[in-house]
Amino acid sequence: MYKVIFMGTPDFSVPILEALAESSLCEVIGVVTQPDRKVGRKKRLTAPPVKKKAEEYEIPVFQPERLSKSQELNDILVLEPDLVVTAAYGQYVPTVLLHTPPYKAINVHASLLPKYRGAAPIHYALINGDRMTGVTIMYMEKEMDAGDILSQRTLAIQETDTVGSLFDKLSLLGRDLLMDTLPDLFKVDITPQKQEESEVTYAPMIKPSEERIDWSDSAQTINNKIRGMNPFPGAHTLLSGQRFKLWAAEPLKRENSDAPGTIVVLNKNECIVACGNDTALSLKKVQPFGKPKMPIKDFLAGALNYLKEGMRFDNE
Repeated sequence: MYKVIFMGTPDFSVPILEALAESSLCEVIGVVTQPDRKVGRKKRLTAPPVKKKAEEYEIPVFQPERLSKSQELNDILVLEPDLVVTAAYGQYVPTVLLHTPPYKAINVHASLLPKYRGAAPIHYALINGDRMTGVTIMYMEKEMDAGDILSQRTLAIQETDTVGSLFDKLSLLGRDLLMDTLPDLFKVDITPQKQEESEVTYAPMIKPSEERIDWSDSAQTINNKIRGMNPFPGAHTLLSGQRFKLWAAEPLKRENSDAPGTIVVLNKNECIVACGNDTALSLKKVQPFGKPKMPIKDFLAGALNYLKEGMRFDNE
């Protein structure tokens, strides 16, 4: 059996670790993941999903704050892995770990490289209104997501998809593609393909300033942003000066003489907001400041006391 070090952190990585741990082809001799973090309002110290899964399989876990400057790096090299597999690890992988194992280090990346190198490929695929996405198995290099491609598999994006649903779908797709790729990798029966540099695009972490909705955009563009930030970090606007998050909506074609962001239809069942390019957005699921997420009907049951047609979102 081939000895594998697995590196990953979030839920996306868990099915991939499970498949490796249960494979008859290899043995996971160690798992590297991010340190436990304080999460939630109560700031409870919480282990990453990958750590919890590794403990179920009784696999040794390494959690350095920075792997490149830790004793854990030496401890991992002493194990003499045949291969390193990463999937959403979220940290720089030292060069020595990329090239020392006989079969080097490979990554399960949630995009069709060279498109969307970076930390948020799923977010940007939705935000940009892509019709297709997929996963890539590639060799890791010092430059981010720039290694040669070993295999790829595509997935159609549905109109109802969000970051959350695509995370789940691409995690399983990446798991299956990895397990189909490993036999040929170990037999050295793959011809790696270099990425076309002219086609490279990037998907960096979403900045807080990018989470805010611009109502002068078309309704479809705004809806893409809402889907591309659900369930995190969440797209928002302002209502009466307070943050108001949008979690689901429906774009409409509608001739508008009102300023973008204006509520043009309001009743107990719907709230429709004017957008750019003669379009409008029907809000479906919202989250007022300090409140939980709720269907628009639940929000309107109380909001009709103060919300009126002609009011504007983002009007500070």
